[in-house]
Amino acid sequence: MAKPRRRVPQQTPHPSRVREVPHPGRVSLPSQFHPLYETSWGQAVVADSLEVMRALPSDSIDLVMTSPPFALKRKKEYGNKDAHEYVAWFQPFAVEVHRLLKPAGSLVIDIGGTWNAGKPTRSVYQYELLIRLTETFHFAQDFFWHNPAKLPSPAEWVTVRRIRVTDAVNTVWWLSKTEWPKADNKRVLRPYSDSMKSLIKNGYKAKLRPSGHDISTNFRRDLGGSIPHNLLQISNTDSNSAYLRMCASKAIKPHPARFPQALPEFFIKLLTDPGDMVLDPFAGSNVTGRAAEDLGRYWLAIELSTEYLKASKFRFGPQMSLV
Repeated sequence: MAKPRRRVPQQTPHPSRVREVPHPGRVSLPSQFHPLYETSWGQAVVADSLEVMRALPSDSIDLVMTSPPFALKRKKEYGNKDAHEYVAWFQPFAVEVHRLLKPAGSLVIDIGGTWNAGKPTRSVYQYELLIRLTETFHFAQDFFWHNPAKLPSPAEWVTVRRIRVTDAVNTVWWLSKTEWPKADNKRVLRPYSDSMKSLIKNGYKAKLRPSGHDISTNFRRDLGGSIPHNLLQISNTDSNSAYLRMCASKAIKPHPARFPQALPEFFIKLLTDPGDMVLDPFAGSNVTGRAAEDLGRYWLAIELSTEYLKASKFRFGPQMSLV
């Protein structure tokens, strides 16, 4: 007589803990590449991202969330192209991203602007890139990341000659493979303001406003928060995080151009479901991977610099070891 099977209690792991059974949506690193480190939710690899992406299966990624090197007028140690060659440089990456995205997938690019060398005028390279991308992708929406903590820059025009104001906004392009990408703004609602809370509590007389907006009685419904704007006000003031403290203790130089984790978190929530796959082909210090893991999404981070990616493991705890 067969022995009865012992019942094993089911446990739901926290996103940052090990998941015993991999989600079928996860895309693993191709066998010819080896991760520098990995978690149960993702893998980080030092490689040319074009080579890795070309080895990944088509229609396998839900979101590409990235911040490629900007076309700044001064060369940075992490590498950046001049504005006049930027669009041509990015085009091969765009081809692979389009192939990799699932039909309802999205591409989100945080891309700051730059100034023309020696002149108080702006380059339009990021808009030229957008126009080129829309030859293949659909332009879902533009966002603007405002960093209130940004120091006055560029110094020559802002603090010396005083003929311009602080450049504190990055453009963020949301593009998609189809006109109807996966998205749900209920996942990124903002807390109601005090005035809105009062309106919901005390009521509002339904009427047509002078602006032409018809405010109905539905306006009183508590929907859990207000719909966010496409102006994202997120301070980039990270100066004492565990990542930076670990870099300092190990005498490792941190990546100099890190975006705040709240930025990829917003788009990961908006554009993906738990268990979806997120790719960052310009991972830097792997903020995107950390955000994806915290939200229960699988991730793949690709970075050309061994130094930067090695330091990024500190985002996943002091015990994280290299493979």
